[in-house]
Amino acid sequence: MESTESSYVSSPEQPQKRSPPPPASPPSDSEEKPTYTRFLVSNAAAGSVIGKGGATITDFQSQSGARIQLSRNYEFFPGTSDRIIMVSGGIDDVLKAVELIIAKLLSEIPAEDGDEAEPRMRVRLVVPNSACGSIIGKGGSIIKSFIEESHAGIKISPLDTKFFGLTDRLVTVTGTLEEQMHAIDLILSKLTDDPHYSQTMHAPFSYAAAYNSMNHGPNGAAVKFQHNKDDITNSVTIGVADEHIGLVVGRGGRNIMEISQTSGARLKISDRGDFMSGTTDRKITITGSQRAIRAAEDMIMQKVSYASERETD
Repeated sequence: MESTESSYVSSPEQPQKRSPPPPASPPSDSEEKPTYTRFLVSNAAAGSVIGKGGATITDFQSQSGARIQLSRNYEFFPGTSDRIIMVSGGIDDVLKAVELIIAKLLSEIPAEDGDEAEPRMRVRLVVPNSACGSIIGKGGSIIKSFIEESHAGIKISPLDTKFFGLTDRLVTVTGTLEEQMHAIDLILSKLTDDPHYSQTMHAPFSYAAAYNSMNHGPNGAAVKFQHNKDDITNSVTIGVADEHIGLVVGRGGRNIMEISQTSGARLKISDRGDFMSGTTDRKITITGSQRAIRAAEDMIMQKVSYASERETD
């Protein structure tokens, strides 16, 4: 049976639940504009945000009034093995949802004995390169003011040129929950006024599957896009524990068909009892270009590794 986590990608639209602002401080134009933010989470953390049967993500949407979407469990941000969360709605709703998600993840960080310090984690926002200038400012003036005001660490990565066509950069925010939320509020308020930013709202994960099919090897390792010799048909056989074959195949063969269609590789699973030599692992033969084989291997390992994580919980 396929896990809820692997199939639950986006919860339905929730009705907006905005509290009326105090009369003394009417909402600004930016608060009325629809906006969004995207940030990265590990596969395990994504499961925590979704919750059993989607209960947590549904609750967060209900509390905040924002919409929360996740890329699928084999769709990573290029160059990482992390999934993408997109939160959209009014700016207040988006900030509330982000705070609920970060607080949830922080609550699951194990505390060291005798350590009374507030738990910290880094939040990596995904921002279009075309909009980064609005939060950097001339000579870095705006980002410096954000750091001084929020007391959070804010660092903008250079654009990763290894991935052809990638136009997003990562903005890493570190600090306590209060510091991070203050910084994210400042960043998002600035981005919402940038016309370049709103243009990317309609396609939150457009590159995720494509880049993992083309540019990732097993375990999420980045691989440079190659044209030479990559279209030559090859064949690779890997072993998967017999008890996990069902996860690779999926209900009615759905998973294996999805892996084949997304990667472009052909997959063949050995019959029951036909194991890799000296093991009880079933054989999966993957045929296609080097790029297709890498993509298929990665998707298979993601499904198997997620199952292993659940077994050890």
